Order: sequence, then structure tokens, then C-alpha cells
Amino acid sequence: MDITDMIKEMTIFSKAIFVLLILLSIWSVGIFVERVAHFRAAKKESLKYAFQVTNFLKQDNIQGAIDEAKKYRSSHLAKVVSAGLLEFQFDKQSGGDHIVGHDMVEAAQRAIDRASLMTTADFKKGLGVLATIGSTAPFIGLLGTVIGVINAFHSMKVAGGGGGLGVVSGGISEALIETAVGLVVAIPAVWMYNAFTNKIERFEVEMTNSSSELIDFLIKKQSRK
Repeated sequence: MDITDMIKEMTIFSKAIFVLLILLSIWSVGIFVERVAHFRAAKKESLKYAFQVTNFLKQDNIQGAIDEAKKYRSSHLAKVVSAGLLEFQFDKQSGGDHIVGHDMVEAAQRAIDRASLMTTADFKKGLGVLATIGSTAPFIGLLGTVIGVINAFHSMKVAGGGGGLGVVSGGISEALIETAVGLVVAIPAVWMYNAFTNKIERFEVEMTNSSSELIDFLIKKQSRK
């Protein structure tokens, strides 16, 4: 009996669990593909924006750096840096000499912090689902296995014990498929979750470094005045 025959012989409950595991697998793969594309775009655009914003700031062209960020919607660095520059520029234009220099820099820092939190939250979309799938899929499969074993022994009881091990061996093998499928679904989900978590941590370091460099630039700019 191959796997296809085993699946056909499953009970309705076992088939439902099997279908659920397959759906969870498809869901995790969908999240994986979407997050990989998102992270690649973020990395690619951030490299481009970092080069462009450096040139703008060297020319003391803050508005140019803000406008350039609009071209890089997926860049985490563009979101963070432009948020700080936009707040600094707004305070400069609206307050003029009435706003103390360090207050303008602190306002820019708070804007950067808010943008960093929102960007990190955006990066983490779907990771909670991967964690849930990775932690619960084995137990879902185990539930199907337990139900399958119960049905197998029930079949043996109905047969009156005359069939021996042959009566339950097929049912047990069918039941163990559920556990195997649960592990097959869970293991990649855990791998993906850990890989994405490490990637997000690197992005957070990049945002922290970029924001720190920007604040240093704004402080020096105010000191020169």
C-alpha cells in the first residue's frame, strides 16, 4: 500500500487533519516567498538610497534627501532617515530661531525612533504565523496519529482479535503519516522564522547606525550655526 492508498483509507477526521497540515504548509511557503521578496527589495533600495542621501547631505541639501526617499518605498533606511530629516526640516521652517537647536535634533530623534518601530513591525509581518505553524503543526499531526491508532485498535476489537497485528498495522501506518506530515510542515517553518528573525536584526542594526550618523550630522549642522 503506497501513501496515496493510505490517504484514501483514512477516516474523515484524519483526512481533515491532513488537509489542514497541507494548507498550513502552503501558507508558510506563501509567507516565505513574500518576505524574501520584501527583504531583497529593502536591501537593494537601501544600498541605492544610502549612496544618494550621502551626496545630498554633503551638499547640505536636506530637502533633496527627503524627496529622494520617496523613490525608494521599500527601503528601511529611506523611511528612517527621511522621517528624521522631515521633522528637522519642519521644525526649522516653522520655528526658525525660536526653536533651540538641541530641541530640533531631539524631535528628529523621536521621529526616527517612531519610524524604526513601524518599519520593524512591518518587517515582522507573517513571522507570528510561521512561529505558530512551527510550534503547533507537530501536535496537529500527533493528534491525527492518536486518532488513527485508536481507530486501528478499535478495528482489531471489532475483528475479535482474529486478525492479529495485520488488522492494525495498516491503520497504524496511516496514522503515523499524520505525524510525519506535521514534522515536514513544522521544520521548514521554524527554519524560516529563525532566518527571518536574524535578517530583521541585521536591518535593525543598519537603521540604528544610519540614524546615529544622521543625528551626528544634524548636531554638527546646528553647531556650525
